[in-house]
Amino acid sequence: MKSFKKFTSSVVSLPRTNVDTDMIIPAQYLTSVSRSGYGENLFRRLRDEESDFPLNLEKNKKSKILLVDDNFGCGSSREHAVWALMSWGFKAIIGKGFADIFKSNSGKNGLVLIELPAETIDSFFSRAKSEVLNITVDLFNQKITEENQTSYSFSFDPFQKQCILEGLDDIAYLLKYKKDITTYRNSKEVKRYYKTSKANF
Repeated sequence: MKSFKKFTSSVVSLPRTNVDTDMIIPAQYLTSVSRSGYGENLFRRLRDEESDFPLNLEKNKKSKILLVDDNFGCGSSREHAVWALMSWGFKAIIGKGFADIFKSNSGKNGLVLIELPAETIDSFFSRAKSEVLNITVDLFNQKITEENQTSYSFSFDPFQKQCILEGLDDIAYLLKYKKDITTYRNSKEVKRYYKTSKANF
């Protein structure tokens, strides 16, 4: 997992509630056994059905921030939805709210989810219709900033924040403390050995 760096990008606006994981990556495209290759089929059904779907527009091709409505990522627990979003190029999603399992999967893969008040998101949606909305995402300081320097603070799980900033998945995080874990285990083994030895006399 790559470490997260502060970055600035335009946003892709997707003002729809209850976008589920099957909409994000349809089931028929879950054919790979790896995490790669899903980006080309991100929102495939919607992109095929709607010529003006946001991801079809040339102006949005290089955007790294997705702006969404409430309950984004609901439905099945497929982790592929996160892989597809990241494979497309998204590094952060800003919205009113996210489904719990999708939120957990995102944190474990380094995709930053930012929840802001509904009125703030609605304001972004409105402005994104007529202008290019550029936003700087600063996870370390838990703040996003517009070009006019208007800033918004957001809350974030401390453990997930540390892992994402350092580029650590669950296993890598544990390995970071391998020396401490080994020392602790060895101390316990020594105590257990002496306790068992005394019991045998």
